[in-house]
Amino acid sequence: MTALLLAFAALLLLAVLLSSLANRTMLSTAALFLVGGFVLGDGVTGVLSLSPGDSLVAGLAELALFAVLFTDGMHAGWKDLRAAWRLPGRALGWGLPLTLAVTALLAYFVAGLGVVESLLVAAILTPTDPVFAAALVGNDRVPPRLRHLLNVESGVNDGLILPFVVLFLAIAKGSDDLHLGELGSELALGVVIGVAVPWAAIMLERTRLFAISPKYEPLNAVAIGLLVLGLGKATHGNLFLAAFAAGITVATIGDQHSKAFSEFGELVAELLKLAALLVFGVLISPAFLGDVSVSGWVFAVLALVAARPVALWVSFLRSGLSAREQGAAMWFGPKGFASVVYGLLVLESGIPAADEIFHLVAVTIVLSILAHSSTDVVVARGFDDEHEVPAWYGKARTLVRRPGQTPQPTPDEDSQ
Repeated sequence: MTALLLAFAALLLLAVLLSSLANRTMLSTAALFLVGGFVLGDGVTGVLSLSPGDSLVAGLAELALFAVLFTDGMHAGWKDLRAAWRLPGRALGWGLPLTLAVTALLAYFVAGLGVVESLLVAAILTPTDPVFAAALVGNDRVPPRLRHLLNVESGVNDGLILPFVVLFLAIAKGSDDLHLGELGSELALGVVIGVAVPWAAIMLERTRLFAISPKYEPLNAVAIGLLVLGLGKATHGNLFLAAFAAGITVATIGDQHSKAFSEFGELVAELLKLAALLVFGVLISPAFLGDVSVSGWVFAVLALVAARPVALWVSFLRSGLSAREQGAAMWFGPKGFASVVYGLLVLESGIPAADEIFHLVAVTIVLSILAHSSTDVVVARGFDDEHEVPAWYGKARTLVRRPGQTPQPTPDEDSQ
């Protein structure tokens, strides 16, 4: 534990010192922790030693995904979703099931898995994570509708895909009784907890009996999140749906609480995610990678370069997106932390194909992190071309008035 703490602290300090450089180059913070874990793991230097069955691995992964889904939910309040739902709706309504279907076909025909196992792998790998494309979604020169599309899609698809992971995993266990009633109750209870707890907390705060000081405002959402987590564990409600539902509820009825929590919450989620990536990197040893067959590597590559691009190309036909915007959306479907946790859930389940599935999932995630987090800067810079600045940008720019001079239109406005 001490060695892990020291390794995380050292990598975190290095990431902070290199953060400005990372924002301008292909250097990736996520890749730094992943590669750092790989180098420090058993197969290379042996400084850190972990196995997928360790309680630390499962506990950290669960906590990190809970925090990520909670903060993601706060980016997906009903007001925000209704304001600009057309493109995210296409990505989730058409792109998500099509990505799942294409990935399942690849797993069946290329990797040689059974039908149920192929569907399970596809469900695990369908969610996306904008963290590994930070330079794209955080670049103000990238069209807002593209950034909004990627943020909303990645924030919502983790929660939407979870019931499918649970269902396919239950079927893969081969039981005659799938316990669908029990599964449904678990998922429904998670949603109820996720909605009821923040609603009650925010309603209490609005009464005359209570008032929150500015100093403690950011902690309100923390308290709500911890209460949701504790109740979910105590009642066996689904933690991940509870977290996502709680985030949406806070963003919908407690907008000021969401804004107060935003910066602090993002930092907490980022720390947990980086720690989990370090642990994930430790699990990926050279021997682990050597166990993946050639067909497994081919599947991993095709899952990145074919499944999502094909699905989103179909989804965004006649959508009004430019070719550059559509190309960026098709490419940036990085396999994120939800996929890591869902893969660990499969490994812990003990199903016959658990080890093979985890290897395929892990290799795909590794390739995705390395590929997407190192190309986001390159693609984002494509939107900096002054000759191809989107129309919205010129309208949004502030006119600069010099003393005694009438404001002149910008080149972008002049060309319109």
